[in-house]
Amino acid sequence: MSLDRVVNDLVIRFFWFERRIDRFIRPVFDRLLRPPIQTLVQWIVRHRAPDYGLGLAQEHILPGEEHITGELVELMTHFLQRTYPPPEHAERAGNTKTYGVVRGELTVRDDVPPELRHGLFSEPAQYPAWVRFSGPGPFTPPDMRDNAIMSLSAKVMGVPGPKLMPDESATQDLFSLSAPTFTTPDVVQNVILQSEIGNGTPVMYYLRPSHLHLCDLIMQVLYANTVASPLQVPYWGCVSYLLGPGQAMQYRFVPRPFPHLKVPRRPGPDYLREAMASTLSRGDVIFDLLVQTQTDPRRMPIEYAAVIWSTHLSPPRPVATLRLPRQVFDSPAQLAFADVLSYSPWHAMPEHRPLGNMNRARRVIYSTLSASRQQLNGVQHVEPTGEEEFDDDQVDH
Repeated sequence: MSLDRVVNDLVIRFFWFERRIDRFIRPVFDRLLRPPIQTLVQWIVRHRAPDYGLGLAQEHILPGEEHITGELVELMTHFLQRTYPPPEHAERAGNTKTYGVVRGELTVRDDVPPELRHGLFSEPAQYPAWVRFSGPGPFTPPDMRDNAIMSLSAKVMGVPGPKLMPDESATQDLFSLSAPTFTTPDVVQNVILQSEIGNGTPVMYYLRPSHLHLCDLIMQVLYANTVASPLQVPYWGCVSYLLGPGQAMQYRFVPRPFPHLKVPRRPGPDYLREAMASTLSRGDVIFDLLVQTQTDPRRMPIEYAAVIWSTHLSPPRPVATLRLPRQVFDSPAQLAFADVLSYSPWHAMPEHRPLGNMNRARRVIYSTLSASRQQLNGVQHVEPTGEEEFDDDQVDH
């Protein structure tokens, strides 16, 4: 075994141990240490961030970006095919383990400020949604070993008007992570990360002296909580989108309080799904959707996803609520429904066009990997309507 693999495996085993004690030390850590550490790290990140001299809602194509995107597709497709040879069930290459795909209702508020009334938020309305909660990946181990940065992906349905991708005609997808910054700041660094993942040494993306990414590591660790439920944490969009002509936004989902859960003393391999099922069997869960508009293109960059947009420069404002009604969602048929769903930030209205190099790459990456995964699993992509019904034997489209 190479030295890189030894270091990688030792660090991972340390984090497995930390996961077990995290619930005891995290509350004090988050209250006393996370704010000053984050402030220092963000100061370093902002001073390292490239300045492309852009205005509000403007983009900059990186040198060789198209080639880099192709390299990412090749690396991630190879990983998918190598990791899940037939007849194994192929999972997503990122946001891998599905905790659940649950019914939701997105309700646009009637008090949205005029400057935010664009696209999905242009007028009060209610839309059905399929909301997928998932773990970081790229594998699906027991939850206690892989419950770091989780994701919430909402597919809002019945949305009228033209869309940016032709494979779905009435959806607006909203992506978010349980950390305020993306795993890598741009596609150039993401290629390095995917190469390390392919080599079985993902930790070395952060620690290798030739491409040290300690700030990325610290930001991930600050938010890699051992949580009791995916329903109890906020989720950030991390990257930027249009909000009408000449205006950029980022968004976040913030849960409203409900009876607090605790991590089980002996958590099972799927304890996060079990926690979601227990909560939703008793009542509704509500997230507020907040929007933050770009007011300073240097301090709130579009092309560098390692910078947290300042809430002092632009306070987040509520535009909608996402309600997850009381339900049963963990039947085999409904869990299998995740296979036929394809989430992409480019399932979007033109008023919410994804911005920045990470989003431009995601258009190609997500569509290619989704098609490969569904082909490996022998299923076809389905654009859902929200009227799907399930039983234990089949998925009814």
